[in-house]
Amino acid sequence: MSPFPIQEMTLPVALTGTDVIGQAKTGTGKTLGFGLPLLERVTVPADVEAGRAKPEQLTDAPQALVVVPTRELCTQVTNDLLTAGKVRNVRVLAIYGGRAYEPQVEALRKGVDVIVGTPGRLLDLAGQKKLDLSHVRALVLDEADEMLDLGFLPDVEKIIQLLPPKRQTMLFSATMPGAVIGLARRYMTQPTHIRATSPDDEGATVANTAQYVYRAHSMDKPEMVSRILQADGRGLAMIFCRTKRTAADIAEQLQTRGFASGAVHGDLGQGAREQALRAFRNGKVDVLVCTDVAARGIDVEGVTHVINYQSPEDEKTYLHRIGRTGRAGAKGIAITLVDWDDIPRWQLINKALDLGLSDPVETYSTSPHLFEELSIPAGTKGVLPRAERTRAGLGAEEVEDLGETGGRGRKSAHATEERAPRAPRTPRQRRRTRGGSTPETAEPTTEVTTETTDAPAEPRTPRRRRRTRVGAATTAVDTVEATDTVVEVEAKPRRRTRAAKPVEVEITPEVEAEAEPKPRRRTRAAKAVEVEITPEVEVETKPRRRVRAVKPVEAEVDFQIAPPTEPETKPRRRVRAVKPVEAVATAEAPDAPEAVAKPRRRTRTVKAAQPES
Repeated sequence: MSPFPIQEMTLPVALTGTDVIGQAKTGTGKTLGFGLPLLERVTVPADVEAGRAKPEQLTDAPQALVVVPTRELCTQVTNDLLTAGKVRNVRVLAIYGGRAYEPQVEALRKGVDVIVGTPGRLLDLAGQKKLDLSHVRALVLDEADEMLDLGFLPDVEKIIQLLPPKRQTMLFSATMPGAVIGLARRYMTQPTHIRATSPDDEGATVANTAQYVYRAHSMDKPEMVSRILQADGRGLAMIFCRTKRTAADIAEQLQTRGFASGAVHGDLGQGAREQALRAFRNGKVDVLVCTDVAARGIDVEGVTHVINYQSPEDEKTYLHRIGRTGRAGAKGIAITLVDWDDIPRWQLINKALDLGLSDPVETYSTSPHLFEELSIPAGTKGVLPRAERTRAGLGAEEVEDLGETGGRGRKSAHATEERAPRAPRTPRQRRRTRGGSTPETAEPTTEVTTETTDAPAEPRTPRRRRRTRVGAATTAVDTVEATDTVVEVEAKPRRRTRAAKPVEVEITPEVEAEAEPKPRRRTRAAKAVEVEITPEVEVETKPRRRVRAVKPVEAEVDFQIAPPTEPETKPRRRVRAVKPVEAVATAEAPDAPEAVAKPRRRTRTVKAAQPES
C-alpha cells in the first residue's frame, strides 16, 4: 500500500516543524497528510514511559488545534485522528455547535490533547474561559476555501490571535483563493507550498470518476433519479440539492417510492443529521439527500453514484460534490441534471474546469440513451420493487440525545440525587406566612393561634385564604380571631354590586330618562317627513331653486337696464342695494308681471318668523 502524492510530499516537510500549505484534489488523503505530523507533536504519557519526553512536558491543556468549516467534517476528521492515534492513546475531542456545552466542558476539564472544532463554538468556549489555547503547538486550517465562502475567516483570525506566536501552522485545501493566500502570508512564517497531482491524472477532476451531464425538466427529475438509482452495480448514492427545502422534498419522495433514504441539511437538528450519516455509513440507508454542508470531508466507503439534482453554484462546489465518489483510487459515477434555466451557470462551470460538456443532451426518464449510458435495466419504473427493499431504513438508527444548545443538557444522576431529599416539604407553614411578613413576624402569629383553641387553626388552610389575598390588610384579619363571617360579608357585596350593575341596566324597562334618544330619533325622522309631505315646504323649495337660476338672469337684466354711461361697478352695487327695495316694492304691488321673485322673498321672511314662534 503506497501513500498518495500529497501524503508523500507533505509528511517529510511537516514532520520537521515547517509551516506547510497543501493543495490537492479532494479525496486524495489530505487528512492524514496533516494528521500524522500533528499527532507527532503531541506529548502523551506513552512518550514519557518510552523515554521520548520528560514528565514536565505533559499537560491537560490542548496541544494541537484543527479548525474545520462544517460539523460533518469535524466528526470525520475526529474519527480519522482517533484511529491514527489509537496506539499512543491520544485524546481527541470534537467541539462544534448543535450539541450541549456541558459534555464538552467536562471533557476539557478532564484533559484533551487534540481539539477539532468549528470556529463559532471554539470562540464561545474560549470567551467563557473554558478553553485554554496557550499550550497549542500546531495549528491546522482544513478546507480554508470553504471557511472563506462561509464567512469564517474573521473568526479564524480571532482564534489565531489567542494562540502562542511560536507554533507550526498548516493550511490544506483543494483550491486556494486570494483571500486564503493572504491569510497564510499574515500568520505563517516561510511556508512551503505543496501542490500535489498524480502524473496520470490531468485536469481538475479525478480520472476515476465518470461524468455525465443531462438537460432535464424539473417535473421529470424525480422519475429520472428513481430510475438511475436502480442501475446495475449501484452501491451507496448521494444526491446534492441547492436548497434545504428541495433536499427534504426529494428525500420524502424517494421514501414513498420505496427507497431507503435520509436527509442532511441545515433545517434539521444536529441529532437528526448525525442519525442520517450513521445510518448511511452503516448501510441502513443507501441514498443520502443533502445540501452542500455534506460536500466537504464526508468520506464513506462504497459511494458509487453522486447525483447533482440541481446545478452547483460554481466550479469549486462541483468539484467537492463529485469528490464524494471515486475516492482513494475507487471508481465512481457523477451525474448532473441541468435545468433549462441553469444552462448559463453550467456553461461557466464547464469552461472553468474544461470538461467539454457545454451543451448537455436533452434527456427524459424514458430516453434510450439514459438507460444505455448508466446501465439501467430495460423496463425499469420509478418505483422500487418490493423484492429489492432490503434496507432497514432511517428509522432503524436511533437518534442520539445531544442536549439543547446552551441549555441544561441531560440530567445527571448526581443532580437527581441532590434533588431527592428536597421533596418532603412543609407547605402548610409556608402558607401561614404568605401575607408578605418575614419569618420573624410570622412566629408571634403562630403563638397567638396556639394560645387559643386548635379549632380556628384548621379553617386557615382551606380556600378562604385565597379570597383574602386582595390586599395586605387581610393578613391582619387572619391574625385576629374575627373570622370567616367578616370575610364572607366583604366578598359578597362586592360580587353582588359587580353583577348587579349590568342586571339593572338590562331589566328596568320603564326608565323614562333613558328613553330620551328615542324621541330625538323620532323628531329627526319627523322633520324629514314634514319637509317631504307639507305642500308649503314644496312650494318653498321650488322657488328657491328658481331664485338660484334666476339670479344670474336678474343680474343680466339689471345690467341692461342700467345706463351705459355709468361704470360697471356702480350697477353691481345698485343691484345689491336694490334687492331689499325690490322686495318691499313687490310687497306693495303684487300685480306686477315680473314679481316672480317677490313671493320667494316673502317666504324667506316667513321662514324666519316660523322658527321664532
